[in-house]
Amino acid sequence: MPFEIAIDQSVLDDLQVRLNQTRWPDEVTGSAWGYGSNLDYMKELVEYWRTNFDWRAQEEKLNAFHHFKSKVDGLDIHFIHERGVGPSPMPLVITHGWPSCFFEMTKIIPLLADPASHGGDAADAFDVVAPSLPGFGFSQASNDPGMQVQKVADMWATLMTENLGYPKFSAQGGDIGSGVTSRLGYSHHEKMYGVHLTSVTRPTPYLGPGSRPLTEAEDALVTQRDRWFLDEGGYNHIQGTKPQTLSYGLNDSPAGLAAWIIEKYRTWSDCHGDIESRYTKDELLTIVTIYWVTNSIGSSVRMYKENQSSLWTMAENEKVPAPAGMAMFPQEISRPPREWAERSYDVRRWQEMPRGGHFAALEEPQLLAHEVREFFRPLRD
Repeated sequence: MPFEIAIDQSVLDDLQVRLNQTRWPDEVTGSAWGYGSNLDYMKELVEYWRTNFDWRAQEEKLNAFHHFKSKVDGLDIHFIHERGVGPSPMPLVITHGWPSCFFEMTKIIPLLADPASHGGDAADAFDVVAPSLPGFGFSQASNDPGMQVQKVADMWATLMTENLGYPKFSAQGGDIGSGVTSRLGYSHHEKMYGVHLTSVTRPTPYLGPGSRPLTEAEDALVTQRDRWFLDEGGYNHIQGTKPQTLSYGLNDSPAGLAAWIIEKYRTWSDCHGDIESRYTKDELLTIVTIYWVTNSIGSSVRMYKENQSSLWTMAENEKVPAPAGMAMFPQEISRPPREWAERSYDVRRWQEMPRGGHFAALEEPQLLAHEVREFFRPLRD
């Protein structure tokens, strides 16, 4: 059924009170971002949130899209559904990750749904479906264990084929969305035109007896990932082990929530340390505010525990059957070589991107839209 974003004023008033009463920590002199979110920047951002940010204006922009909610496996799932403008639009489900939300897709949706209005070819149009993951934003959370990427992929297949009536569809995603998209290409490949990814993290390829040795580039990837988890993976470990404990603080303090999220946008983007060279304050705060007003940070972070409790590993000589395309952005968290991806996927297109990072749809929508069009063009009926 159609859905409109309309946050109750009492929720916004409560947010204002909490921002006004922020209790700031101290900071190591000269530490900048070295110990985490920088105190000066967070004070500046929260002051803007408190005095200048207009949620109602952002709400109006978001409501310019066609929003819906649909019951999938007993949960109310929120999604944007924009019909393509072209002779034969291809159905496409695009899935975000964490600490992102459906807002990440709002720049790329028009480029994919109506390419002719944005310098492209109408023949490349898509019917774009951009859901919110269960427990993220306006999608209902499950209070039962087991909400990992495999489960969400099954839900998306139901949403696309049964609820929306598409007999066959395509999928694109990054971060958690990459895992969901990959699983769609594995468990539901007979319904898929193909899958397109900006991160290659799942499934773990078969590396057992009889598999070929790691190449030099693959060995470097393993080393890089191990180093990254030591330097940057603290959030991943706590969200994957004790998400409930973390949730109390993030759900109670908007400044704390912002600090937890914003540091990731700075670290994982191609911004050379200047976060606002890639995102405006309004964009950053729209993401944070969506988490705040929907009370969904706790249910979002616990998906890490669910995923780590149910790792997905390829068996010997097994691959994701659906045709796969990959766009590798230079500041992505992990950038495997093509031969690593080919252990688990039928790679039809592999593109090294000139710039951009982890949140590609928000950071470089034109580049990503071009890649999605190019990959799926030969796979259309």
